Amino acid sequence: MKVVCTLCGGASSANVLQLECPDCAGPLRLAESARLAGCDFSKFANIAGGGVWRYRELLPLELEALPITLGEGGTPVVQLHRWGAEHGRPALQAKLEQLSPTGSFKDRGATLLFSALAAAGVQEIVEDSSGNAGAAAAAYAARAGMVAHICVPDSAPAAKVAQIAAYGAKIVRVSGSRQDVTDAALRIASKEVVYASHNLSPYFNEGLKTFAYELFEHYGSKLPDHIVFPIGNGGLLLGAAYGFADLLSWGLITRSPSLHAAQAANCAPIVHRFLNGCTAASSTYCPTIAGGVAVTNPPRMSEILEVLHTSGGLALKVGEEDIRRATESLAKLEGLFIEPTSAVSFAAAIQLYDSGVIRVKDSVLIPVTGSGLKDSFDQDSS
Repeated sequence: MKVVCTLCGGASSANVLQLECPDCAGPLRLAESARLAGCDFSKFANIAGGGVWRYRELLPLELEALPITLGEGGTPVVQLHRWGAEHGRPALQAKLEQLSPTGSFKDRGATLLFSALAAAGVQEIVEDSSGNAGAAAAAYAARAGMVAHICVPDSAPAAKVAQIAAYGAKIVRVSGSRQDVTDAALRIASKEVVYASHNLSPYFNEGLKTFAYELFEHYGSKLPDHIVFPIGNGGLLLGAAYGFADLLSWGLITRSPSLHAAQAANCAPIVHRFLNGCTAASSTYCPTIAGGVAVTNPPRMSEILEVLHTSGGLALKVGEEDIRRATESLAKLEGLFIEPTSAVSFAAAIQLYDSGVIRVKDSVLIPVTGSGLKDSFDQDSS
């Protein structure tokens, strides 16, 4: 099995400990040759247990390796009748990723990454995260019997930090920018303490492809016309795109949905580059209630932009009040208590409807990426 650099195209042997290209330090992807030539998805429906590991033969882990799993995946798709009607959009659905074991979609990537790390004999890791990825890393490290150091920004939601601590991880609080948090993790990393980066590991992204596989099993070839993702580092969008690429290569679908990226207006580097070109100067940053998308320089920026262009998607930014409104209305109209980061996508979907990009007859899916139990705002103060 090989990995390929997404910047220079250089190839090398896959190694779970390798996070960047040895030639140009670019992000890595598992090579196309690692994929199966074809796949009969009907057999997965009869595998007991459901979830990510039903697709084991499609995942880059030796069959004799023990999966580190908490039963992740297999999240439901629900119709948003009342919220959709409120906005005159009847064909709107949500995939409830907040029902994952640690409360976010990050579990899909963590189960594969930590299974690969365990198979390699890793006993201690460090990760940097504003919350959801840190919680997933801490939980799956605990499941694998690993020691975990999780570097978090001072601004991380208290509920997420408490969750990380509950798993027994050693929390390192870092003041300053998000990059300062990453730098702190890199200082801790050593030969004995492996940097288990969810942003850089190609194994993490391979686990996220199962989001697309599950949608195919749910919808068959009649996939949604549009999927709107909240984007920080862009992992779920990329995982979905690569999963749909697999399905296309196997001849199981004839088109991919249009994949859209939604960001908070206070931190929208992908929107800025999408509109102004890859060489545009960096966008400005202000604090946002959608902390999960507050990423100023995502390492897989070029991949995200390529996916948007090739799938016919757009990049949109939404204001703080729109994020609040979507968070509150989904709870009151649909019983969905979601974190503000997830609400970014719902607010952006309204923009796409209003602009005519999404037509009334189009089908739309939005992933609820994280639970409001982990990150919410004081609605009495709004």
